[in-house]
Amino acid sequence: MQTERTFLDDIKYQYRYGGMTIRLLILNTAVFIGIQLILVIGRLIGGEFGVVTNGLLRTVFALHTDPVEFLLHPWGLFTSIFSHFGFFHFLFNMVFLYFSGRLFEQLFDQKRLLYTYLLGGFFGGLFELLAHSIFPALQGSATVVVGASGSIMAIFSAIAFYRPNMTVMFFGLFPIRIILIAGIFILSDLVSLGTEDNTAHFAHIGGVVLGMLSIRSIHSSRNIINRAQFIGDRISLFFQDIFRPKPKMKVTKGGGRTVKTDEEYAFEAKQRQEKIDKILDKISKSGYDSLSKAEKDFLFQQSKK
Repeated sequence: MQTERTFLDDIKYQYRYGGMTIRLLILNTAVFIGIQLILVIGRLIGGEFGVVTNGLLRTVFALHTDPVEFLLHPWGLFTSIFSHFGFFHFLFNMVFLYFSGRLFEQLFDQKRLLYTYLLGGFFGGLFELLAHSIFPALQGSATVVVGASGSIMAIFSAIAFYRPNMTVMFFGLFPIRIILIAGIFILSDLVSLGTEDNTAHFAHIGGVVLGMLSIRSIHSSRNIINRAQFIGDRISLFFQDIFRPKPKMKVTKGGGRTVKTDEEYAFEAKQRQEKIDKILDKISKSGYDSLSKAEKDFLFQQSKK
């Protein structure tokens, strides 16, 4: 007898096995819904509560470009790249993220997508901070920045400069080289610098710079993404060592029980995760039907744990 999966079950399944693009989409969507619910409550109650609610959200989720305000709220450099306050800003970014992320996963692995997203957002935020510190026309304004645009531009630019001759369907109507689309975006941001159109053009340019750097010496340890992944892996292993569970028991052929060492347990867990990542990469590039029966069975067993 089969049981129907609920909507929440589907979300959990997609988050675990849908690939990094889907995970980033789900995370951005969850943050957007949370922000909107709080804004709605603030508007309905109104008065001082509404003002405080709006200010609190900007304190937590926005990047403050004023140097003093940034020092008081440094976490905005991270939280802002997952945050959207306007519906159409959110919708456009998520469509662009899905398109760019899927293309990226066809060329690279999922972990590289995550680090490109994060570093692209950081570069975008740093470019905005530097611009508001250097250029007199931008100084003194209490500007805040939100959105994943810098991160997405980093992903798209990495694809465009890595495979400039790749052809995509522009608006689904006619083929065009991806580097030309990137050029249009970059030129649009450059000529819009200094305008008051409520768009973080410096953040976009920062994302483009990271995207270009991310494909330089791509197989070298000096590559900026490779270095970030190495540091991230070391930090992850450090915390795994701290919170590693107690040694597990295993049964030998003779019926006796022996204890797995921490090293054995960690090694087996790492091997399982690497196998899962390879299968997920294969799904993102060739579809679920491309998996062998053994791979499908392995993925099914892991989903039950």
